[in-house]
Amino acid sequence: MGENPLRDEPDRPLSPPSAEELAATAHTLRSRSAAWRAADRGRALTAFGAAVARAEDLLAALVADTGRRAESELELRAVAATIDRWVRQAPALLADRPDEPAEIPGIVVGGEVVPYELVGVISPWNFPLLLGLIDAIPALAAGCAVLVKPSELTPRFVEPLMRLVPSEVPLRVVEGAAETGRALVGLVDAVVFTGSVATGRQVAEAAARAFIPAFLELGGKDPAIVLAGADLDRAASAILRGGTANAGQACQSIERVYVAREVFGDFLALLVAKAAAAPAGPLVRTGVIPEHLADAVARGAVVRTGGRIERRDGWHWLRPTVLTGVDHTMRVMTEETFGPILPVMPFDGVDEAVELANDSEYGLSAAVFAATEQEARALASRLRVGAVSVNDAALTAFVHEGEKHSFNLSGLGGSRMGPASIGRFVRRRAHLVNRSPRSVWSV
Repeated sequence: MGENPLRDEPDRPLSPPSAEELAATAHTLRSRSAAWRAADRGRALTAFGAAVARAEDLLAALVADTGRRAESELELRAVAATIDRWVRQAPALLADRPDEPAEIPGIVVGGEVVPYELVGVISPWNFPLLLGLIDAIPALAAGCAVLVKPSELTPRFVEPLMRLVPSEVPLRVVEGAAETGRALVGLVDAVVFTGSVATGRQVAEAAARAFIPAFLELGGKDPAIVLAGADLDRAASAILRGGTANAGQACQSIERVYVAREVFGDFLALLVAKAAAAPAGPLVRTGVIPEHLADAVARGAVVRTGGRIERRDGWHWLRPTVLTGVDHTMRVMTEETFGPILPVMPFDGVDEAVELANDSEYGLSAAVFAATEQEARALASRLRVGAVSVNDAALTAFVHEGEKHSFNLSGLGGSRMGPASIGRFVRRRAHLVNRSPRSVWSV
């Protein structure tokens, strides 16, 4: 039984499968995929969603591993809503393509979707349930069997979740650390990974060797830009919540803020006041947060509020932290921090704002606040990111309809969002039918 350095109690021991057991699980899931494709998937998934929504033992397990209740309750609701959405949308999205005439007379083209038999999912610790299932659910709706390996840091939800899975649903969630994830890649037909860039590279390389597609959702260093005509109170509130919800431990969190110099002082006063009144959040991991704070202060940054990690109730806590006097020589402005830290920097002119925002190896999402939607969207079109929240922050946490792709090192592969995202889990087979009396090869 290991000791987690972030808590004052022993960890729950992991129960990972052996290599042989994992291979047997994958084989069993794969053997069930044909029956699942023919099953009433909507009915089975609806029953699963209803069970998740009211599962108190599942909620308790999430709270025990993450130290927060409100976000864990949100996870249960979000999973139930995700299942409902895919049950409604999947049939039309997966429908056979109707026959249409080709350019060659007498030829018609139709088609069908062919689900991958077995999809693998490797998910992170910050939203254990939601991110364990956000890709598994559309894969199941598409007709795939799914094998999930969540983070070893937050394993308690696995057992209560598996008790809720209807017998006909080919979903298995297994515990384990890195070696289990590595073994999983070689057993599936496609893999989805959410996590760090470093591990994502390893998953992509392993998938390439296995000759399977990999869909990667990796890190972010999301910028927020506040133009001079923006509603500053609205911007300060949205940026604070968008950067510190779940203690900033979310990939779409705002991690750096650029403000037009002419309103910098007014905006900063609002942000500091709101941050000072906000509560601390528990950190599942401290990660690089202490290093980033120390590096910033050593290079001249000023801590306006927060800035000190506290230990209580067996957890580390950090209040929303606002930094000024920052620049791009500091790690807190260029590397993913994954904490409730908002470094704020002034800019002179829109061109400089765009240059600063794009000065990143990441490109997940961003936020823009301006006097008008037209002004904000003009700026948004110049940012090298996959999604831009206009006059709000971190909207991708709530709005899943917008198809988007990650830029730079923030990810690879098809969109996780939008109706098209289910297409990651199927291949398309074309039917080319010659209805004319002669072959096209006839001479």
